[in-house]
Amino acid sequence: MIGAPTPDTRKTPAEIAAGILLDIEAIHIRPDEPFTFTSGRLSPVYVDCRRIISFPRGRSELMRMGVELLNQQAGVEAFDAVAGGETAGIPFAAWVADLLGLPMLYVRKQAKGFGRNARIEGTFPEGARILLVEDLATDGGSKLSFIDAIREAGGEIAHCFVVFHYGNFPASTQSLAERGVALHGLCTWWDVLKVAETRGYTAEQLAAVRDFLDDPDGWAERRESASV
Repeated sequence: MIGAPTPDTRKTPAEIAAGILLDIEAIHIRPDEPFTFTSGRLSPVYVDCRRIISFPRGRSELMRMGVELLNQQAGVEAFDAVAGGETAGIPFAAWVADLLGLPMLYVRKQAKGFGRNARIEGTFPEGARILLVEDLATDGGSKLSFIDAIREAGGEIAHCFVVFHYGNFPASTQSLAERGVALHGLCTWWDVLKVAETRGYTAEQLAAVRDFLDDPDGWAERRESASV
């Protein structure tokens, strides 16, 4: 058709994923009113991957791309079961397990304290290769406990998948690598910045995000000093 727009085939899968997260307003950029993480760290940005569950078309595309990424980076036959971390990782683990045609489990943050007192719900044979699925990764700390629980229960784990990886905390990949686990993420803040430039964010907002990504601790310190 003459005059029809030409599809932009130059976007990477990471940029497509970032665009979906922006479309569903899972990405928040607010340098003037910083967010506070559970660690107490201040941040001009926040990612709410839980919103994905309410957008079926977006989540289907994200999960499809996630499985494709895993097939490329880990292998088509790399896993025997998929485990979601309590609680944010559970729905994503269910969708990934369905696409891979594998059993699904979930890992509790701590044992229930009654009944079997188990941390893992579901079952798998000794030595099964487990894929851990979470919504996102910042510094990677919360993943270590889930990894330990899987190994203590007799599973093998060498891979963790997240929809979003902050990408500016070296410890997130280093701490997992030290446990023999590779981190796979669909997109990072660097991908979001590329897409956000075309979405109406101001130069000041994007500059604040880049400043944070380059030096998260320094950004927080400068913010706190300016507010004194």
